[in-house]
Amino acid sequence: MANSESEWGPDAPTGNSSRMANSESERGPDAPTGNSSRMANSESEWGPDAPTGNPSRMATIGSRSAPDAPRGNSPLDTVLAWFELARAEGVPEPEAAALATATPDGRPSVRMVLIRGIDARGVCFYTNRESRKGQELAANPHGAVAIHWHALQRQIRLEGPVEPLSDEESDAYFAGRPYGSRLSAWASAQSSVLPDYETLEQRVVEFGARYPHEVPRPPYWGGYLLRPEAIEFWEGRPNRLHDRVRHLREGDGWRVDRLAP
Repeated sequence: MANSESEWGPDAPTGNSSRMANSESERGPDAPTGNSSRMANSESEWGPDAPTGNPSRMATIGSRSAPDAPRGNSPLDTVLAWFELARAEGVPEPEAAALATATPDGRPSVRMVLIRGIDARGVCFYTNRESRKGQELAANPHGAVAIHWHALQRQIRLEGPVEPLSDEESDAYFAGRPYGSRLSAWASAQSSVLPDYETLEQRVVEFGARYPHEVPRPPYWGGYLLRPEAIEFWEGRPNRLHDRVRHLREGDGWRVDRLAP
């Protein structure tokens, strides 16, 4: 992945424009964008989760790459192909994903992150490693990711062990972030309690004075790689007869099963 990032902060879309969306509204990554008809609440034969518009168009989109016939030698090739289609179709924030982690005794937590790389190893994301998710991954290095593209009636789930990326990869990504976002990585002790928002702003000022030009990567900040042992592709179908295809890693290959919706 390329390393550019917009001025809107560490969660803004970054990377090669062929893989990542390049803009984000001022309201942040959760701001609704695009045609408001997509946010409508009407229900069609597809069910309450159906996109508005012509269902036949969604069926056409869904048939462009069958999940049980992965492109290349790995379902990760299909993950990337689906992502590229989502971006080509104008899906807002196509790299947004829900990341679930858990404590060693099984207490889960989930939050939205942005996928910053998809390759033969798995999927990558970056964060403060002292945050709640970082602490949980240190104690229980397994995670699950869900990516949902409502407008395309598609979803991908990935599950597997999670490991820190190398310092070299983390340095390269961090160096491409905007100056303000690099300062924020130092100023914010992610997931810790703040007395007030002004304290956070003051810390940004202090680190700006310490690093007026070049900002090094904090030692506690870096990337993670989820190496999937299971990948499920979901496509919406009429009458709730959704298509689910699961790939389970077996040795050097993958076993493919179709699951009931």
